[in-house]
Amino acid sequence: MTPRTMRRIYLREAAIMLMLARLAVRVLPSAWLLRWADRPMKTVCRFPRNDVAWTTWAIEHTANRQGAVPQCLPRALAAHGMLRRRGIASKLCLGVARNGDHIIAHAWIEVGSRKLVGGEETERFTPLAAFGGTR
Repeated sequence: MTPRTMRRIYLREAAIMLMLARLAVRVLPSAWLLRWADRPMKTVCRFPRNDVAWTTWAIEHTANRQGAVPQCLPRALAAHGMLRRRGIASKLCLGVARNGDHIIAHAWIEVGSRKLVGGEETERFTPLAAFGGTR
């Protein structure tokens, strides 16, 4: 496959996954979403090639182009779904931080020791829970 074809495939999938993730966050109970994120892997891909980089790029690119308010949870859910479809063990991580008198929450994806979608902001957040990964 050419890079142009790969880019189109990933962008289309990212657009669909982001739309479904945003809808799920609005409609479904959080317990259902977290149970989905924590389901066991059926197969594990040992050599993910460029799938991790393509997925990260597609989610961020699509979310930024859609002009929506950048919400970390739908982005993380969409990336988690795309990676797991490819057999790549990813963890959906949730954390909190203090912002003055307020507590703010953040979601990001980890693959191995790499922090991906939403991972650039994780230093100030205290991790609370992780869903998925390998068992």
